[in-house]
Amino acid sequence: MISSPTSGNSDCRRSAQMGEDKSTLGNMVDAAGAKLKEGADRLGAAGHEAVSDLTTGRTHVEHKAEAMEDRAKAEVHNLQADANYAEGKQEASDGDGH
Repeated sequence: MISSPTSGNSDCRRSAQMGEDKSTLGNMVDAAGAKLKEGADRLGAAGHEAVSDLTTGRTHVEHKAEAMEDRAKAEVHNLQADANYAEGKQEASDGDGH
């Protein structure tokens, strides 16, 4: 089969569009994944807080900083989950599911 020079370009554009326009299920899966990451970050923050309570000096400060970083990551993942959920809910309500 002979393909035209532009046929490959249309495939690239189509796959780019498909990646941008996720289905309801895809958005909900992404939301669930972000929530799992949020939970892991919050658990990590709690662990660093516990270690910082048992240590002093530089180690104490390092674990406090790591706990703060994990809490910030958890907030980012929470926002991602909320955005993915809202997008999935919108996709579900528009009737076509994607």
